[in-house]
Amino acid sequence: MDLRRLPIIKPTPIFYPITRPLTCVTSPTHHHQDQPQPQPQPQPQPPPPLQLESHPPKPPNQSLLNWVSSILSNPSLDSSKCKALIPHLSPHHFDHIFFTLNSNAANPKTTLNFFYFASQSFNFRFTLRSYCILIRLLIVSNLLSPARLLLIRLIDGKMPVLLYSVKPMNLHIEIAAVMADFNSTSDRLVGVPVLDLLVHVCCTQFKNLDFGIDVFRLLAGKGMFPSLKTCNFLLSSLVKANELSKSYEVFEMTCRGVSPDVYLFSTAINAFCKGGKVEDAIGLFLKMEELGIAPNVVTYNSIIHGLCKRGRLDEAFRFKERMVRDNVKPSLITYSVLVNGFVRLEKFDDANCVFKEMLDKGFVPNEIVYNTLIDGYCQTGNISEALKIRDDMVSKGITPNSVTLNSLTQGFCKSNEIKHAEHVLGEMLLRGLNVSQVTFSLVISRLCMKSKFNSALRFTEEMLSRNLRPSDGLLTTLVVELCKDGKNSEAVELWFRLLNKGCAANTVTSNALIHGLCEAGNMQEAVRLLKEMLERGLVLDRITYNTLILGCCKQGKVEDAFKLREEMAKRGITPDTQTYNLLIHGLCNMGKVDDAAKLWDDCYRNVMVPNVYTYGVMIDGYCKANKIEEGENLFNELVNKNVELNSVVYNTLIRAYCRNGNMISAFKLCDDMKSKGIPPTCNTYSSLIHGMCNIGRVEDAKDLLVEMRKEALGDIAVGYLSECLPIILDQIDNQQKKQYLLLHLEGGVILRQSVDKAEFQDSDVDDS
Repeated sequence: MDLRRLPIIKPTPIFYPITRPLTCVTSPTHHHQDQPQPQPQPQPQPPPPLQLESHPPKPPNQSLLNWVSSILSNPSLDSSKCKALIPHLSPHHFDHIFFTLNSNAANPKTTLNFFYFASQSFNFRFTLRSYCILIRLLIVSNLLSPARLLLIRLIDGKMPVLLYSVKPMNLHIEIAAVMADFNSTSDRLVGVPVLDLLVHVCCTQFKNLDFGIDVFRLLAGKGMFPSLKTCNFLLSSLVKANELSKSYEVFEMTCRGVSPDVYLFSTAINAFCKGGKVEDAIGLFLKMEELGIAPNVVTYNSIIHGLCKRGRLDEAFRFKERMVRDNVKPSLITYSVLVNGFVRLEKFDDANCVFKEMLDKGFVPNEIVYNTLIDGYCQTGNISEALKIRDDMVSKGITPNSVTLNSLTQGFCKSNEIKHAEHVLGEMLLRGLNVSQVTFSLVISRLCMKSKFNSALRFTEEMLSRNLRPSDGLLTTLVVELCKDGKNSEAVELWFRLLNKGCAANTVTSNALIHGLCEAGNMQEAVRLLKEMLERGLVLDRITYNTLILGCCKQGKVEDAFKLREEMAKRGITPDTQTYNLLIHGLCNMGKVDDAAKLWDDCYRNVMVPNVYTYGVMIDGYCKANKIEEGENLFNELVNKNVELNSVVYNTLIRAYCRNGNMISAFKLCDDMKSKGIPPTCNTYSSLIHGMCNIGRVEDAKDLLVEMRKEALGDIAVGYLSECLPIILDQIDNQQKKQYLLLHLEGGVILRQSVDKAEFQDSDVDDS
């Protein structure tokens, strides 16, 4: 619905005192008999209510009426008379008597005490209409507090009540329906204060605002409305609760029966702006002007704020100018909203112009305005301007708060000034200020990058002590970096600290820690971590087990690795190709090639497709066991399968050929490697040079070194050669051959930087 075309009527309802009727809207489209009754879901009421007879008994006789009237009209309750009366009284009889009694014939306090006495002592169940008459009587007598308490207890199901239906509607709706029926079925007319109390109680005393909306909807459907003040209260409550769709509905219903004022319009405009419906908000703005209602500063601020949030700064600024023309003075909020809008678009020149105008108008910027500018500069990495604003803020006697310091800390991090960020964060902690999770995370992350792990851990502890959990990504980064730096015990301690705080690290972080421990050869600690994960019911995955299997294989504990595979299968985690690769590699490293071959077959049986790494491991195993022919067969099988080869597989077989002196096959394989677009690596040349030296062809080995520089490595040859030459020389046992290569290789200066000086001294003996 387009609220810019909303037909806001201007009724002239007169809200009479409580003893007179509430004037209803007389629009032909809103006769209450045409309105459908709301059908909310039934709600059981403990204890189960008694039901009225399908055919009500005859009206009570005059003597019973007089008896009830005499008790209720007394200034105080006579309990003995009550005890005598109640056994002769049915809920229906009392309802009939109470309904026909003149309101002046019942003392409100005595009547209230009678209700409580009968319900508590005799479990007497009054009808809902009787309760509603009592609430009205209390309000008429200006006893608002007991009326409010009774209404709350009644809606909450705390009062025994006789209901008319086996499946009753929610009590708050039934009460509203009974109150509304008074206006059409009797002379006990309900006034505005009764409706105000009903709506207000439903809005404030229960978990959400739905009760209030239900009641308001029912009453509005019958052409009955609470006061404008209560309508404003309901609408503003909905907007504050972010129930925007419901607020639009309530505003529309209100405009049908109540003449809206500037406050109602301003609240509705704010609701539309919050919901991103800026065009509807502007439409309402124009409508209120059309009705002769002058917008106030709140109205303008809502429109300006809504436009700024949508990035429509030019229109927002025009509304600010219009505001001035209409003699509505901009407030500090007006300027603050505009500054924030320009900062969000990184239009700092415009933001500063608004800031200057604010100062010229005599406004003293508050911390919100300063923090907006500081945060804007920090987010864009302009920390120097942010600090200037901070200094101006301090000069005005405003102490930077947690928002200010959080922004500055993040700004220092983004400007890579981690020392300053660490200092500001420390200051915040000393002052006991609130530190955001983002600020902690940024500082810890930057400290890890700078290898300042002690500080990173200290701030992580601070986070945990404040019940702030570092993100999984940050924890993984921290664990990885700690393990890289050899601080495995600190990483393990952090992992257990998280566990004991009830915010255990996730599987990725745990796997990173296990990997770090395995890499450091600390299998005992890795296994302890695994057991702890199992005992605590933490999630383990294939990567967890593969990491541990890798660690066992590296230490030659292949049997333990196979036990891990069995445990892995028991837990429903299927071993993958990587699992088999690791186990095959472990067996091959121990010289158990036959066992590795059996595992290879097992891999096929389990429908695991070996990859190029699996082939490489097996080829290497066969070659190390001097079973080069089996290695060649696997290599050829790999080629026939059109699997994309890599330098590792080629180098494995080339190295085997070179060790056996089969240089023809080695060079042939090297040429095949080049033809497939795989450049020879340092290991390729190392094997070839080693092989040539072993058969006494040192001159050809020197040529290979030259080729390595010119052909294979191009412009980066010098740096690459410096890196790989020690590897080559390490494979040549004869010192004279080493010396020959060194003396005849171009760029000897490079070599002197790469090879250990002691080795030169040893090889220099024969030059004399």
